[in-house]
Amino acid sequence: MKQKDLALIIVIIIVSAVISLFVSRLIFKSAAHQQQAVVVQPITGNFERPAQAYFNSSSIDPTKVISIGQSANPNPF
Repeated sequence: MKQKDLALIIVIIIVSAVISLFVSRLIFKSAAHQQQAVVVQPITGNFERPAQAYFNSSSIDPTKVISIGQSANPNPF
């Protein structure tokens, strides 16, 4: 390769890089950076008492086993 060929290749690379930079800036425009972050309340150790209308001593216990009638099978499943 001659020195003129090498210089021509370098000039073509630089010109194509500049053109591609301008074209890419036209195609991919930068978005406005005015976004706001949502403020989240910190988690605390305080727990509010549930409503007494639903959670009281006479409420139904969902963890209690409910049996309807007599069953000979001790393993229901």
